[in-house]
Parts: sequence; structure tokens; C-alpha cells
Amino acid sequence: MDNINDDLPTLLSQLSKEEYCYLTTKGHKTGNLHEIEIWFGVDGTSIYLLSGGGGQSHWVKNMLADPNVTVRIAKQTFTGIAQIVKDEKEEIMVRHMLTGKYQGWKEGQSLSEWGRTAWVVGIELSIS
Repeated sequence: MDNINDDLPTLLSQLSKEEYCYLTTKGHKTGNLHEIEIWFGVDGTSIYLLSGGGGQSHWVKNMLADPNVTVRIAKQTFTGIAQIVKDEKEEIMVRHMLTGKYQGWKEGQSLSEWGRTAWVVGIELSIS
């Protein structure tokens, strides 16, 4: 393969069973790097996160100020561009994916408060 990123969807699919990813953002005030452990879901070449604190979460404030982030899943590190998901269809897909993975949500059930109200963040990844 000419481009290692051609294998990115396959690699992310394999890593999607991991429990956590580690997101590094640059502080919106200090410029210092901050890493958090967070639940995630995978779709294609993107990962998705839910911010239960919405726009008050420091990591969300950081990524809104500078969308360039680093994500580590298991021993693999990626660079990415983060943004708030605004597309309604994509947002619903993410809410169902993450509540299914972490809360056992199934079709026909109501979403938890976290699943209904958390901000949806998407990060388009590339291999570092």
C-alpha cells in the first residue's frame, strides 16, 4: 500500500473493542498539553466521544480553541481534527453506538440522560 492511512478503517475497527482512548488537547488558556481517559466509538476513520459536561468540559473548551488533537488507543497513536457533530443523523448514530457499547442500550430502549444530552464530538484521524 502506498499510504498507511489506507489501512486506517481496518486498524480502528480492530481497536474499537478497547475500553478507553486517551485524548490529548492543548490547553485553551495555558497552551499546556492535557490528556484524559475517555470512552469512545469508531466509525470509518473517525472516533466519537460524548461530553457529559457539554461545553463546560475542559477538553471540549480546549478542542474548540485548537481542534488539532492526539488520540492514543492501546499502543497506537493518531493525530486528528476534532469538532462538535452538528449533523442530526450522525449525532443519533453516535449516541446509539456509545450507549450500546458502554450501557448495553438496544433498539427500542430509551437512551440514558448521558446518551440524550451529552455533546457529540467527532475526531477525524490519521496515523501519526
